[in-house]
Amino acid sequence: MTPRRAAWLAGAVMLAVYVATLAPGVTFWDSGEFIAAAHALGIPHPPGTPLFVLALSAWTKLWRFLPFATATNLLSAVCAAAAAGLTGLWIGRSLRSPVAGFCAAITAGAMSSVWQNATETEVYSASLLLSVAAIVVADRAGETGERRWTVLAAYLLALALPLHLSAIVAAPVVILLVTDRPNAPRAWNAGVGLLGVCIAVVGASRVSIPVAAVGVAAVVASALLPGSERPRSRATHVASVVAVSVVAFTALLFLLLRARHDPAINQGDPNTWRRVASVVGRKQYEVAGLWPRQAPIWLQLANWFEYADWQVALSLGPTVIPTVWRVLATCAFAALGIVGAIWHRRNDARTWRAVGLLFLCGSLGVIVYLNFKAGRSFAWRFIPEDAHHEARDRDYFFVLGFWAWGIWAGMGAIAVVRRFALPLALGVAVAALPIALNWSAVDRRAEPEASLPREVAAALLDPLPHRAVLFVAGDNDTYPLWYAQQVEHRRPDVSIVTIPLLPARWYVEELGRRHGLVVPSTVGDVAAAVADAARASGRTVAVALTVPAADRSRLSNAWRMTGLVAIDQSATGGGPAAGGRQGITVDSAATRAAAAAVERWRHGRSVKPALDPTNEYFMNVLSCPGLAVARTPSNVQIAVLDSLCNLPVRSAESRSPRLYPR
Repeated sequence: MTPRRAAWLAGAVMLAVYVATLAPGVTFWDSGEFIAAAHALGIPHPPGTPLFVLALSAWTKLWRFLPFATATNLLSAVCAAAAAGLTGLWIGRSLRSPVAGFCAAITAGAMSSVWQNATETEVYSASLLLSVAAIVVADRAGETGERRWTVLAAYLLALALPLHLSAIVAAPVVILLVTDRPNAPRAWNAGVGLLGVCIAVVGASRVSIPVAAVGVAAVVASALLPGSERPRSRATHVASVVAVSVVAFTALLFLLLRARHDPAINQGDPNTWRRVASVVGRKQYEVAGLWPRQAPIWLQLANWFEYADWQVALSLGPTVIPTVWRVLATCAFAALGIVGAIWHRRNDARTWRAVGLLFLCGSLGVIVYLNFKAGRSFAWRFIPEDAHHEARDRDYFFVLGFWAWGIWAGMGAIAVVRRFALPLALGVAVAALPIALNWSAVDRRAEPEASLPREVAAALLDPLPHRAVLFVAGDNDTYPLWYAQQVEHRRPDVSIVTIPLLPARWYVEELGRRHGLVVPSTVGDVAAAVADAARASGRTVAVALTVPAADRSRLSNAWRMTGLVAIDQSATGGGPAAGGRQGITVDSAATRAAAAAVERWRHGRSVKPALDPTNEYFMNVLSCPGLAVARTPSNVQIAVLDSLCNLPVRSAESRSPRLYPR
């Protein structure tokens, strides 16, 4: 078998694996937003990822016979499988060993963080493919010395800006491979030119004109460095690099042009150049610098080891708590990675340096540059405050480091069987073992998880009166609703207000422009002002039960629980200061019907153990209607309603409980 055929086979195998475990619909976190943005040709959260949205939109045109969310999820599977195929081709050709390339691709593609990205609509699989493609092209440029490959590598690196900046993690590997030419002097001029492109990309992403100017200067200066080409030829090469980089950057124009049409998903509303810069530079968020560290460096390193323990055998312990068997499997594949690295260095030092640098950049480099807080599931004993933890575990940012580990572990499996003269099939089986050891933990087709986000969206939207204004708490109770409204056209009459977005002026302007919820710029409590504007226009105010009681009290002091939402019962609104103690009644008939609908959908099933508690949390939230209508001192603990359902009550013996059936 040739390296090319082995690469095709590796890509096909991983595509089959991803499709077999593909989410059939929307998932939690950013998936719903990306799907809705692709459907509306809109702009998701900063940095806007315009190239990804365009690719998603174009891709779905080819798969009209599939449900829209399934088609967008499929793009992630194809991107990750293509990355595996290109990796197999690169390693197989470099080592002149098709089986080594195949095993490297299979193990890398089976890493759990890679796999999970490949089965939902997320930008990270597309970013992975861009990174691997740039590496393979750079390898070709270094081997042949042909300028066209270097120019293509520059173009691919520049695409990281409109796609996703995570692809730039592979830039040092690209520069190394272009510079390191077998049996020839190092091409420093080509390397400096690509370095300039990377600096310009980083400068643009940080909206830093000085940094971007340094990048442009480096690209121009590369023409002055000595090389085998004539000066005129080097100048032409630099002009080509600049030209393709500018072409790549033009994808950002989508943000400006599309925002002026005000699409349904229009985060940041980048309808001016200043706002485009704000979206690309993620000014809406607090982007951490290199210093001070948001967590001790030792803790950030330890957090990486936690994520590494999730990669090869997650089904042996699908929670954040380590298990003996999972740790043993992790150690075994770490040992295979070391064996593979040693074997790789002996057979091809050039690509060994590239994979080693990819591992360093994708692990230590990401730790240093992104400066994360402690992971959501990590180090609570040392850093107990919520403010010092990430909102979710960020293992997906380390995918390129885990990819490099998978490459070496796959090689290590082949090196071991060759060392002991064992059948090659055994080495292939060992390299593919993470597929079996991760399958049940990462499978997104299992119920009730597969349809849970859609069920949550229906439970939040369906009980609402016509043209209601629904306040929600954040990403996971916003994005499924956007998906339901834009893709499934479910309750488009409802206006959704995401409370954490209210500090952003563009969002308040959008509420006024689209929904008539006009709020003066001088208002202190924007949430309360939006609720008052809704009442003034004769619209019903409602909140999801996921909204904390403190936030709910800012909107009204009297609520009626109807299924998974609470509907305002006051005439003028106002918190406790305006109307006394907050009261919540229960619409028993509607809430009992909602509870029965949840039980029919659930069929007694429960979510499986997982690293991310989001599915478990929302499954429990769906139980709130049942808890409310069944509330008696003997069968429902009051604390459950208080902490889970955000329904503060007094003790069961209280004569004036804040929650009571109606």
